Amino acid sequence: MPNPTPSAVYVDELLTDISVAYVQSSTNYVASRFAPTVEVQKQSGIVPQYSRADFLRSEMQKRAAGSGYARVGYRTDNTLTYLCEEFGAEHPIDDAVRANASGSYDADRDATIYLTQQGLLKMEKEWAAACFSTGVWTGTSDAGDLVSGTDFTAWSNAASTPIEDIHDANFRMQRGTGFLANKLTVGLQSWYDLKNHPDIVDRYKHTSAESITTDMVARLLDLDEVLVASAVENTAGEGASHSGAHIVTADRAVLSFTPDSPSLMQPSAAYTVAWNGLLGSNSGMVVERYREDAINSDIIRVRGAWDHKVIAPVLGAMFLNCSTKI
Repeated sequence: MPNPTPSAVYVDELLTDISVAYVQSSTNYVASRFAPTVEVQKQSGIVPQYSRADFLRSEMQKRAAGSGYARVGYRTDNTLTYLCEEFGAEHPIDDAVRANASGSYDADRDATIYLTQQGLLKMEKEWAAACFSTGVWTGTSDAGDLVSGTDFTAWSNAASTPIEDIHDANFRMQRGTGFLANKLTVGLQSWYDLKNHPDIVDRYKHTSAESITTDMVARLLDLDEVLVASAVENTAGEGASHSGAHIVTADRAVLSFTPDSPSLMQPSAAYTVAWNGLLGSNSGMVVERYREDAINSDIIRVRGAWDHKVIAPVLGAMFLNCSTKI
């Protein structure tokens, strides 16, 4: 007498405790940590600037009795502008899809997380284009990028001197601006080369058995923090084979100064200018939901308006080709 096979009487169910989704950690994204966020009421405007040359020039003079005082002044510049262009994407949730969702699937939650990731990816890409491209930063002695093989030895080389390289760049930046850099932002391969460099490992091998962390390297370099830009994207079109790439070129680094928070009469290498004029906006980003009855669907939308604005190129120095491993 034939018996039914297991597959004939059992239908696989969706697991409720686990699922697989490639949601990157928020720590992979560094755009908003590289530059403080400035929320603005207007979509476009002007960033007032005071003359660096005038503020750093000593013009006080000795005064003789009965004579006047040296009259001094400073210049301003209103040519630096920002424009918070709007970006957005939306995802429809059909009523039938929601009604049939089971197991760990949750149409509203999944759409919100997916679209939030879309927003973070776009913001990181816009920031990388603005702040991690060549020819942006001028805080070096020759106002150009520092290139491995010419200006320094690649940090992947054990004979290189990354601590001295960064200190030398910071010395030149401070001499030109009065400000020491407080952040080093590195691509992932540059970070691995730094944390495993013998000059850095030797500083800690007798005092700590822990793995070298960004906080440890920051203290060693006299910086407030080291940021590792490690967000990745799939550069292939829909349906094509996956092609993963780091958004920030992995063998680059930028040494920069930015204040803890935006303020008046305070310079910064860059700001993330976020337009809060969008209803419900949080630092320039908003998630919305609306109904589209014609297709029996709820629409989840994410949109935002921002401008990653380089404010003071002299407060940044870029290191190129830090590693020979990529």
